[in-house]
Amino acid sequence: MRLGVLVAERGTMSRYSIYIMQQIVGPLILLTFSFTGVIWLTQSLRFVDLILNKGLSLGLFLYMTLLLLPSLLAIILPVALFVTVLYVYHQLISDREIVVLKAATLSHARLAGPALWAALIIMGLVYFINLVLMPVGFHEFKNIQSQVRNSFASLLLREGVFNTPINGLTIYVRERKSNGELRGILVHQENGQETPSTVMAESGLLVQTPDGLRLVMSNGNRQEVNVSDGDLSLLYFEQYAFEFGENSALEFSRFREAKERFLPDLFWPSDVTEERHKREFIAEGHRRLLTPMITVALVFIALGALFSGDFDRRGSNWRLFYAVVFGLLLQAAALGAPGLMTKAPHLIPLVYFITFGILGCAGYIAAADPLRRLVVSLGRSRSQNEIGP
Repeated sequence: MRLGVLVAERGTMSRYSIYIMQQIVGPLILLTFSFTGVIWLTQSLRFVDLILNKGLSLGLFLYMTLLLLPSLLAIILPVALFVTVLYVYHQLISDREIVVLKAATLSHARLAGPALWAALIIMGLVYFINLVLMPVGFHEFKNIQSQVRNSFASLLLREGVFNTPINGLTIYVRERKSNGELRGILVHQENGQETPSTVMAESGLLVQTPDGLRLVMSNGNRQEVNVSDGDLSLLYFEQYAFEFGENSALEFSRFREAKERFLPDLFWPSDVTEERHKREFIAEGHRRLLTPMITVALVFIALGALFSGDFDRRGSNWRLFYAVVFGLLLQAAALGAPGLMTKAPHLIPLVYFITFGILGCAGYIAAADPLRRLVVSLGRSRSQNEIGP
């Protein structure tokens, strides 16, 4: 469906919006999937250690990476929409379709309508992600990550490598037989004890018991050194059982990070006493409230730049460049704002003031025509100077 046909039809002004919205949806979905895929692959590199050292299964790996998607989408969606709006409206200008719509007495506000509707939808989705999906997903991710790192039932002891499942415990296995038998075992435990211990055995076997995982070793010795006086005690054994269940107690109640908490728990936490954590939580809460607004601000910047001058290809290219620069600056400011709010909480009202100021100014330029005559006159003067007498 071309705009020329739509312009010829009276009483169908809403169909312009549908046409432009259709042009936005496709690129937006494509860019979102592309950006998400690239960032998802880079984020997946953090799981290499869990896969190699902890025996993380493929299914659990995929599930854990999916739990991180909400936090990625909250950043990707506004940027993807910004790029999409720039691309679609720049194409409409290049193909002279905007000129046709302007000839049909469509105002800037009317032309910007589809992009603004898309921005409001994405903003609502980002709010839902920030306030609901992200804390739920990240909390589940941290729980699984903690369980995988500290759960010996899922531990894969690699041959010829000093495995360190948790701080203070090192396990070495020279060889692992196909039947599960371990050969050449060394277990060193040093969890702040006065008498660190080292166990060496010729062979052993991992056994699952109701009390947890147990390493039953045969033909070896157990050495202990008293740190205070340096005395060494040596015990030879034919069979010795090392209880992994005792080490499971090291997994105490985990402190929930800021990204794991819902909004009320960020502003009024019941388990936080340190001032540093309180500031971090408050900054995170305000970040979740402010960042969705970046979606609308970016769209306003894109539309304001493209609509602020004459609809010619050369001028639109320059305005496209300016829009990208301002968009990058705004996104950089949004990423740096949480750090500023953490260090200087008294500046939080200023951050809100700047955010709403950008929204108001960019929205006024995009919807109205306040700078158009000035920009057009400056652009024509520059063109005349380039052409010469």
